[in-house]
Amino acid sequence: MATVLLVIHIMVAFSMIVLILLQRSEGGALGMGGGGGGGFVTGRGAANLLTRTTAVLAAIFFTTSLALGVLSHRPAPASAIGLPAPAQSGPAQAPAEQGQPGLPSISLKKFKAETPPAQAPEPAAPAKPALPQSQ
Repeated sequence: MATVLLVIHIMVAFSMIVLILLQRSEGGALGMGGGGGGGFVTGRGAANLLTRTTAVLAAIFFTTSLALGVLSHRPAPASAIGLPAPAQSGPAQAPAEQGQPGLPSISLKKFKAETPPAQAPEPAAPAKPALPQSQ
C-alpha cells in the first residue's frame, strides 16, 4: 500500500513541477517569461486550465503526503508476507545460543584475563639550578 502511494506521490510531484514551469510568469520577478509574443501557453483559457490542474495536483500531493505520514507511524507487519509472528516460549536468547537450524554454530574459546605489563618508573625530574642568593 505504501509503495503504491509513494509512486503516486512521486508522479504527482513531477507533474506539478512540469505544470508550474509551463505557466507564464506574471510578476516578472526575474524579467523573463513576462512579455513577448506567442509562447506555448497563450490565452486566458489555457492559463485557467493550467492553474486549476496545478491546484488539483497540489491537493493530491498534500493528501498523499499526509497518508504517507500516517502509514509511516503504523507498526510494520510481523513478517514479510503478512502472517503473524510465531509465539516465543521463554526468554529470548541470542541467535548463537539458540542453535538455529541451517546456521553453523560458532564456539569461541574464552581466554584468561591478562595482567597489564609492568609500567616503567617515570624518569626523575632534572635537577633545578640553584638560585643565586644575595649577601
